[in-house]
Amino acid sequence: PVQPPAPGTPGGLPDDRTPVSEAPFTPESPQGAANVVQTYFAHLGAKAYDKAWALWSDGGKASGHATAQAFAKSFDRYAQYDAQIGAPGRPEGAAGSLYVAVPVVIYGRLKTGAEVHEKGTATLRRANDVPGSTPEQRAWRITKIETKPSAR
Repeated sequence: PVQPPAPGTPGGLPDDRTPVSEAPFTPESPQGAANVVQTYFAHLGAKAYDKAWALWSDGGKASGHATAQAFAKSFDRYAQYDAQIGAPGRPEGAAGSLYVAVPVVIYGRLKTGAEVHEKGTATLRRANDVPGSTPEQRAWRITKIETKPSAR
């Protein structure tokens, strides 16, 4: 199996040695957003594509795929697809919503045998806790994942 680069090395997550709180976190916190990203990549690794697709905004359509089946098909070329998730950034507000950026390092292998190494950011959104917002609107959902090939 392909292994991720170590933190602080080219293509790896930042080598941030700031202690992380081990206290329970709430689903609406930035760590709750990072947990959605962790769950998303766990679903992809387990080939539970319908569950992964459901974590995207707009009923999955923010993934760029109109159906869960089309989303699943986009992963046909991978033999292994895993990720490391970094610490979430601070939430930023805009027009009644909160956004959080979460660093990700993707690593894996194509069915051709070629290794995959990408680094980037997942951006998540949730509605503020305002009257009339639904539980689904107040849940963190992925709005975009932008990655670039990275050195190993």
